[in-house]
Amino acid sequence: MLEPFSKAPEYLPWLLWLLGLVWLAATLEGLVQCFMRHQPYDWRAYATSVADMLGRRLVDALGLSLAAPVFAWAYMHRLGDIGLSSVAAVGGLFLAQEFFYYWYHRAAHRVGWFWATHCVHHSPQQLTLAAALRLGWTGKLTGTGLFFVPLVWLGFPPMAVAGVLAANLLYQFWLHATWIPKLGALEWVFNTPSHHRVHHGSNAEYLDCNYGGVLIVFDRLFGTFVEERADIPIRYGLVEPVLTYNPFRLALHGWWQLGRALRRAQGWRARLAVLCGPPGGRPYQARLLPEVKSEIRF
Repeated sequence: MLEPFSKAPEYLPWLLWLLGLVWLAATLEGLVQCFMRHQPYDWRAYATSVADMLGRRLVDALGLSLAAPVFAWAYMHRLGDIGLSSVAAVGGLFLAQEFFYYWYHRAAHRVGWFWATHCVHHSPQQLTLAAALRLGWTGKLTGTGLFFVPLVWLGFPPMAVAGVLAANLLYQFWLHATWIPKLGALEWVFNTPSHHRVHHGSNAEYLDCNYGGVLIVFDRLFGTFVEERADIPIRYGLVEPVLTYNPFRLALHGWWQLGRALRRAQGWRARLAVLCGPPGGRPYQARLLPEVKSEIRF
């Protein structure tokens, strides 16, 4: 009954090709930035992002996933089978995935347990295509995939769910380009580089917003949309910059902070608030936990 899950290795060559193309595009952007536009480019940050991507692949190869057994249970107890032979079914899967991705991404910013991994993605102080490769190593270990279990339980094929989520993430690669301007009417419906630049901002005006994947409509519906403003230049990175190019320290930085906060918390209620509440302990405050310095260098 778990046969659809066993087919994942067949897609590994395609995944490797896609990763290679993404890496090539990120490298070309850096070369153009340096040698054609004669603008500064942080090659050490580029190397850190590539190292993060390779480290994530190694961790994934261990096969450890908090969500995998829950996906298997949901598939065995699914309500039915939803075929993807119609435009309506494919469109329904796309929209449902976008909906659940929005809530996953929002939780990744507003829940300390998930932010410990996701903060790695927001650590670059220069937004580039290479920054899209920096996603942290512990996502599967924290259960981020649980947000998409309802899709399998409803009856969508597991590999289709995985495929549409992979397409979502691939779409977001180009959103990390700072040289693409606003795109007119498309800005109303789709997530664009302009919207994603705001998402990566550490300015108080830009914190915790624009969580969409391909679409921006759920941000507009749920009040988390913020538009890029010409009068407020975006400052990238974390509120308190993490000054390290060491991928190991970077991958563990959020967890070190979370552990510090748990040790300081008094009682189980306070510890639960650290794990499940917003980073920093109060809404829209600094996204790094208080009283923790980040002066870590390679």
